[in-house]
Amino acid sequence: MSKFKDVMSTEHEEADLNTAINTTPLVDVMLVLLIIFLITVPVVVKTVNLQLPKVTNIPTQTKPENIIIAVDTNENVYWNNAPVSDNAELLARLKQKAVVKPQPEVHVRGDKDVRFEAVGRVILDCQRAGILKVGFLTEPEHVGTGS
Repeated sequence: MSKFKDVMSTEHEEADLNTAINTTPLVDVMLVLLIIFLITVPVVVKTVNLQLPKVTNIPTQTKPENIIIAVDTNENVYWNNAPVSDNAELLARLKQKAVVKPQPEVHVRGDKDVRFEAVGRVILDCQRAGILKVGFLTEPEHVGTGS
């Protein structure tokens, strides 16, 4: 009986020894994942190195030789407040001004509700005529004084 008692006591003692959780494998796995993420994140996030322009609010300097082309909501085009009949006339006028030295700037004023296509046609005509400087005129946002 003593042999049986010795065998039972050693089995009971061995069962009591494994009550704690071994966290070493968990820590090892977490460190490996951390290293993998530290290595792969810079490779995955690719950015193009650019030097972005600094934002400044410079008021438009209207010179007499500048051309202002306006496009209203009905897609009518105006050359310095005078209506233009069609794109062919606009292109012919732009070609005449493109050879003038110094070349005038073209300022495009598009109504906020006009389709982009109408303004795009004006830009395309400027490009076909060889105008180098084309800009867009906008209204500055009015900041309320909190009335």
